[in-house]
Amino acid sequence: MVSSSETNYQPVENSQTKLDKFLVCGLGSLGQHCVAILKEYGAVVSAIDLEQPKNLQIRNLLNLLENLFIGDCREASVLEQANISQCRTIILATGNERVNIEAAFAARLLNPQVRLVIRSDKQNLNQLLSQTLGNFIAFEPNQISASGFAVAALGDDHLGYFQLEEHQFRVVKHQIQMHDRWCNQLHIHELNTQHRRVLHHTNASSILPKEFHQWEPEAKLRPDDTIIYIEVKEQLQSLKKVAIKRQHNWQQLWQEVAFGKVWNNFKHKIPYLWRKLHSYQSLRVAIICGLTILFLWCLGTIIYILNYPESNIVEAFYGTAVLLLGGYGDLFGDINFKTPPEKAEHIPGWLRLFSLGLTLTGVGFVGVLYALLTDALLSSRFQFFKSYQPLIPVKNHVVLIGLNRVGQRVAALLEEFKQPLVGISNTALDADFFHKIPLIIDNITDALGRVNLANSKSVVVVTDDDMENLEIALMVHAQSPTTRVIIRTYDRNFRDNVARLFPYAQVICTSAISAEVFAAAAFGENILSLFNFDSQTILVVEYAIEAGDTLNGLLLAEVAYGYGVVPILYQSFKRSPVKLMPSDNIQLAVGDRLIVLANTNSLQRIERGEMYNRTWQVEIEKALVQDAIFDGANEISIISGCSIGTARKLMDNLPGQLPKALYKQQALRLVRRLTKLRVTARLKPFSDN
Repeated sequence: MVSSSETNYQPVENSQTKLDKFLVCGLGSLGQHCVAILKEYGAVVSAIDLEQPKNLQIRNLLNLLENLFIGDCREASVLEQANISQCRTIILATGNERVNIEAAFAARLLNPQVRLVIRSDKQNLNQLLSQTLGNFIAFEPNQISASGFAVAALGDDHLGYFQLEEHQFRVVKHQIQMHDRWCNQLHIHELNTQHRRVLHHTNASSILPKEFHQWEPEAKLRPDDTIIYIEVKEQLQSLKKVAIKRQHNWQQLWQEVAFGKVWNNFKHKIPYLWRKLHSYQSLRVAIICGLTILFLWCLGTIIYILNYPESNIVEAFYGTAVLLLGGYGDLFGDINFKTPPEKAEHIPGWLRLFSLGLTLTGVGFVGVLYALLTDALLSSRFQFFKSYQPLIPVKNHVVLIGLNRVGQRVAALLEEFKQPLVGISNTALDADFFHKIPLIIDNITDALGRVNLANSKSVVVVTDDDMENLEIALMVHAQSPTTRVIIRTYDRNFRDNVARLFPYAQVICTSAISAEVFAAAAFGENILSLFNFDSQTILVVEYAIEAGDTLNGLLLAEVAYGYGVVPILYQSFKRSPVKLMPSDNIQLAVGDRLIVLANTNSLQRIERGEMYNRTWQVEIEKALVQDAIFDGANEISIISGCSIGTARKLMDNLPGQLPKALYKQQALRLVRRLTKLRVTARLKPFSDN
């Protein structure tokens, strides 16, 4: 990435920095943070609230506002007073969803072009309004922040998960160990592949944390270095692997059957299975009864076939079944003390005695089976109505304290990740939710002693009270000092102070995170997801390139290193296939689709068209073979973006230097490519002379 000398901004040619007017309605915690972030973008911000703000979480809030209007944002007169007709965007961030939607209607009537960014959890209604009103987007802070809590609970190695179409992306933090295959072997730039991109790198000598996506490409990975990267895992590939594995298992099973291994394995497992069944007495009795009836059924069928050759096997089979079910009278009912002796002699006495034995045995054993079945059905019926609660995990689980809307969303995400968890709440919850996870409804202090806290992976505290969250976090640390604690707060200053005083706790400010999404959306960005690392919120942002955009006409290398973003998906037009981790050589054009990772600083630079200065130059000394002159010119044009004529002129007049300044990663890549083509080139700081 760029070096420390490349921190100056360079405006994009033919672009002008302008101040846009924005209107924020509702100066609660979310609204105040939206104002602060919009000012960082350089916007002119006004606000509407029902009363003068009292709890100022942004201390200089009133100084950041151009105007503050007291009134109801749903009233047309108040919106006209706030110059809604001149606003680019209105952010409706009150705590009442109905107020936000009604104010959006009023604003749209007064300004058909204004962008509407509202706070609402009505997902179906939001989608319908977006289709009807246009230039409309809605977010819910609880939904936005929940993913941050869930990922933080999983551990330090996993910083983020999100999905784009059928592709799943994962952000990983990895500390290099001596035995790692990357250690002392690879330069950092060599980790970049078609399915991986490096985001961040720090080592033992790093004093201050670097900005997002700034790292030294030629540095080698050493022990104790920390690398953060994003990788893509395609679901289709995973499904194929599962199918192949299943096919292999079936083939292996068939081979075992063919060679008689199944029976040998089963013989050795019979004693184990019998001991296992010993603990289930009713099941053991049912198996014995069933096997006995099956044996008698087969035996009776064989005996009747042998004694009555004129009958067929089907009649003998069903006749035995009738006897076992108590049907002795149905078969022998016509033989009594008045029956002539010559008719009775056709049925031997021993056979009639055997038939009677079948009936008595069948009645007994079938009766036992009926009783066991009835008992099982009644037990299952009572169990269905009985409130059931899963068992509390023993170790490596997440303890979730506070099962409000945020807590329930966090629990749902953790269940998607197959992470064991247990919830604690001091109030009763919906019965459906109660059945999903192990839950303790009790005083939180008492409940902490029942959740195997010492063996837990992490504790997430997301109640609605900041002070209560801090108190619980201190109690957790006192009982289990090694357990990771994640705390929810609404105040950015409170977050910063707690993080400094209690370094073992990770504090997430929901209002600050949500405000970054709202502010970015106010400028027309499509925010798809987000994650956090090193106290930064990284947004997954989608761009549709239009004429006049600050991105139009740029190489992806210039976008990545000039604005400090990471392109992860590119599509030249809607029907063309997407390219994951696209090449730096791609040039953006109108109609292209681009998805990047960016923080708010990067988005602000894109909005204003302010790029980092290009401070490196490539000097080309000589071509070692004749073919390298032609191929080298092509590489220069592709990687640097200069015209092919300029590149050929340079290669025909060596030694010389590329007249166009480049970013460091871009220049190093060009030097590496030229070296492979047997062209001698080197890097040097750019000079205007």
